Amino acid sequence: METKSHNRAQQIERYAGLVARLAPKSDMAKGVVRAFLVGGLICTLGQGITDFFAYKMEFGTQAASTATSICLIFLSALLTGLGVYDRIGKFAGAGSIVPITGFANSVVAPAMEFRREGLVMGVGAKLFTLAGPVLVYGIGSSVIVGLIAFFMEVM
Repeated sequence: METKSHNRAQQIERYAGLVARLAPKSDMAKGVVRAFLVGGLICTLGQGITDFFAYKMEFGTQAASTATSICLIFLSALLTGLGVYDRIGKFAGAGSIVPITGFANSVVAPAMEFRREGLVMGVGAKLFTLAGPVLVYGIGSSVIVGLIAFFMEVM
């Protein structure tokens, strides 16, 4: 009995050593800096697009914001389709999932992955694999908040 538990302990130690040796090394500080820089660059690009539409094209603040969202979604989807966004994500980590570009990427990536399965069963079925829960809970919570606001105003 003593030998079995001793052998088991040795196996666990060897396994832990193997995991420590083979696990990828992570430099947290470098990852945080990369995420900050890339996320900041995406946000700066968005602000530049907004300023362009608001001041150069004279769209007005509301229309410029809408046009900026459209441009960022288009660029993110295009870069995902070309395979560039994946490389940005590997470099920047969480910095690449700035809400609007990350959401566009999460919609396009599964569609690109399953496009060989056809338009309906591939692209159509897998399009919202990652983004679907975000949409469901986002829409659901906005309905609840809207109802609460409505009933608070009525009372």
